[in-house]
Parts: sequence; C-alpha cells; structure tokens
Amino acid sequence: MEEYAYILDIPPQSHGRRENICYAVGDRDFKLFELVYKAGVVLQFEDRVYIGKEAEQRTAIDHVKRRIGYDELSSTAQSELEYAVSLAVKADEARFVKFFNTAGPINIKKHILEELPGLGKKSMMAIIEERRKEEFKDLADIAARVPSVKNPEKLIVARIMLEIMDADRKRYLFVER
Repeated sequence: MEEYAYILDIPPQSHGRRENICYAVGDRDFKLFELVYKAGVVLQFEDRVYIGKEAEQRTAIDHVKRRIGYDELSSTAQSELEYAVSLAVKADEARFVKFFNTAGPINIKKHILEELPGLGKKSMMAIIEERRKEEFKDLADIAARVPSVKNPEKLIVARIMLEIMDADRKRYLFVER
C-alpha cells in the first residue's frame, strides 16, 4: 500500500466536475493514481503528499479516487513522471543500493542486473566483482567503483519508467502490479 505520492499534474477544474482532481505516482511501488484533493489546498508539481489510510494525516488529499494506467495520465503528468520517479529514487537511495548489492541470477544465462536498460554483461560482471570486495555504500560509490556505470540512478529510473509504461512486461523489479 502506498503511503505517499508525488503530484504529477493538477488539471484545471472543468464545469461538469465537482471534485478537485490531480494525478500522482506512489513513491514506493510507483503506482499511478487519480486523487481528489481537499478544497482550498494549493498543490504544486512534485509535492509529496500523504495518501495512506490514516485520514487525519491526509492534509492535502481527501481520497484516492482510483488507480490508473500510464495511458490515462494527462500529457503533462506523463512528461513530469520521470522527474517524480527520479525524486523517489533519490529519497529511497538505500533501497536501490541494496538492489545492486543483492541482485542475483534469473537463470543460468541471465542475471537480474541485465534487466536494467543499458547495462550489459561486462558492466554486470564489473558490478558483481566490486560488490564481492565490499558492498556498495550509495549510488555515488557504484559510479566511482564501476567506471562503466556512470549514473546508476538513471539506470534504475529508466527501468521503473519501462515498467510503468508497459503493463504487459514479463518481469517487474520495482513497480508493484
């Protein structure tokens, strides 16, 4: 269950709609939502808002209207999504460093690290060799110790974006379905 989400778009209120609607992405499982925000609340792009079960903690959001797919997002929300995902990855860096430290093989021919867009066998082997010496401390440590992986955060963000945009993926690493 998502507790927090990043605001992606606040469409203008149309004449026939009674609710204040906004689009958001969860900061943990990267689920997409249509939210109803409270009257009088001013939201900004990339605001992190509480959407959990505790109603008294929801100061900005009244309720989650529904989960939505990528294609149901407004064009503005789609364009803001990658930046919001990047914010979530930075905020939970330890989770993604742990992924680099613990990722294992899928089968005899393929490793889970190869599921990251742009990461091939040589980079994968370099990561495995470095983590055998010592676990990675943070994303900057990965970039420093594995020269072929200049920006590990971008690899993670790119994979999350693929998982969000393609509802028919065979394997999900970070997005909850």
